[in-house]
Amino acid sequence: MSGGLYRSTNADPGRGGPEPDGATLISVGPGGQPVVESTAPPSEPPAAMPDPAVQEPQEGGSAATNSAVMALGSLVSRGTGFLRTLVLAAALGGSLVGNAYTTAQIFPGMVYEFLLGGILTSVLVPVLVRRRKSDPDRGQAYAQRLLSLAVLALAVATLVAMAAAPLLTLLYSSDRTTEEFRDLVTLLSYLMLPMIFFTGLSALVSALLNTRGHFAAPMWAPILNNLVVIATLGTYIAIFGARIIEPDEMTPGRIVLLGGGTLLGVVVQAAGLVPALRKVGFRWRWRFDFRQLGLAELGRLGVWMFCYVAVSQLGLVVVFNLLNRAGDEDEAGPLIYNNVFLLLMMAHGIVAVSVITALMPRMSSAAADGRYSDMAVDLARGTRTVTAVLAPIAVCYAVLATPVSFALFRYGAFDTEAADATAVVLLAAAVALVPFAVSQLFTFGFYALPDTRTPALINIPVVALRILVQIGLFVALSVQFAAAGLMIGNGVSYLAAAVLSAWLLRRRVGRIGFGGIMVTFGKVALAAGGAALAGWLVVTLLPGGDTPSQPLAILQLVVGGAAVGLVYLGLAVVLRIREIVDVLAMVRRRLGR
Repeated sequence: MSGGLYRSTNADPGRGGPEPDGATLISVGPGGQPVVESTAPPSEPPAAMPDPAVQEPQEGGSAATNSAVMALGSLVSRGTGFLRTLVLAAALGGSLVGNAYTTAQIFPGMVYEFLLGGILTSVLVPVLVRRRKSDPDRGQAYAQRLLSLAVLALAVATLVAMAAAPLLTLLYSSDRTTEEFRDLVTLLSYLMLPMIFFTGLSALVSALLNTRGHFAAPMWAPILNNLVVIATLGTYIAIFGARIIEPDEMTPGRIVLLGGGTLLGVVVQAAGLVPALRKVGFRWRWRFDFRQLGLAELGRLGVWMFCYVAVSQLGLVVVFNLLNRAGDEDEAGPLIYNNVFLLLMMAHGIVAVSVITALMPRMSSAAADGRYSDMAVDLARGTRTVTAVLAPIAVCYAVLATPVSFALFRYGAFDTEAADATAVVLLAAAVALVPFAVSQLFTFGFYALPDTRTPALINIPVVALRILVQIGLFVALSVQFAAAGLMIGNGVSYLAAAVLSAWLLRRRVGRIGFGGIMVTFGKVALAAGGAALAGWLVVTLLPGGDTPSQPLAILQLVVGGAAVGLVYLGLAVVLRIREIVDVLAMVRRRLGR
């Protein structure tokens, strides 16, 4: 139900690959392409079941080892992905060329998501798991049929999308954009649209590996993608320099380097997964007996996720049109909006996804046993924990928006005006962080039941509300605050999604403990308010002002962030916010050991 631009199905430069719980969130997708969110239910890999008829190499290591590999891979991928974002901003800046590149990236993600993205995690992965457990050949033939069909479908979709590239440009750009801007978007999209094929192939191969107990390659392959694109952008800066240019100044060499390098990143990522396939014993073989796939069943299972994606895409069209209208006026456009959304998703991925990962098996088990009161307790605990831990991060984003923007993004072609615009959008995004995380937790509550129909239906009024609020704020506010208004629209829709989801969940699992949740909300608000005041005072007293230099911005960020964190922790202890107190007690115990 996200209002962001981009989602990571398999590789996320900003988040570093698939979340451990299988959540699919808005961010930059495989190869950096934007993909719309589809919060699909997670699936558990099957336990290794030796079969004398099929001797397959098994992925070594315990669950703890696999978790450590995934955690380390995620950390490295997040780091390289964020570096990729910074280099992109430095190379292209926050003006029309950067907006054109960002807009062109949405096309492969859009087509991929319609074909495979949400359906992969919500339908195909569970089916692969069941086939692996039930078929005599442990799902080998089924996987070969599925991969054969996917290769053909992705190839056809890629060709059709490339033929329709000019129409996609018209759809996602505003009627005010210049012909030069549209031509640049179209030319870049011709080079980037083949990412559809390699993105889908990479996602399917990753699913096959995960269902065979191999997690390392899918987690680490996106890092290759990030490194290739970072090298591409570094080469662009070395050859052409880091300065703001107009779309009509983009020479064929610039276009081929940017578009081709971005495509190459996804190709390398997909190729990096092939050796792992052989290691787990999967052998490629064309199979065209597609009736054996049970396509009717797959279609029936995937229809609600397709509905979810289609509705979200409608919201995405509106967002891009409005952002490109703002970009035409040299205000914050798609690139700046996306940079801020990546910061939002990083915080969500580190904190909220970890909580959901821990609670999802418990909630699924409770739902399967009919212990709905236990599930309600977990939902309440998760809501309180996510709120208490994310609140100080939201405060930092709001109070330290200027030093964050100047310290992280003010390089090369990303000038002072772009950094100022980023700070305004980040300030607005701060209010959306906690509602988004809570709405995601409740969405996964439905998946634990299991129920994919209700989240898809909830998404319809939520996206409609988002569109209405965003268009209303775009009309009411000056173009300078357009992107910030879109973020506020996101926050309003997340809050509505959380409230509606909670109300419907209550009818399924009983009382979720709203009294205790509201008490925690009140305490967190007091602690966050005190921390915000402390952070604001510190930043005000420090040198640098509203347009700090790089060193002063870093100083404001470090000292201001420390003030926010320490004051929040102190007030949390005084107010007895249990979720924070428990974490501090755990840290003290571990330090004591």
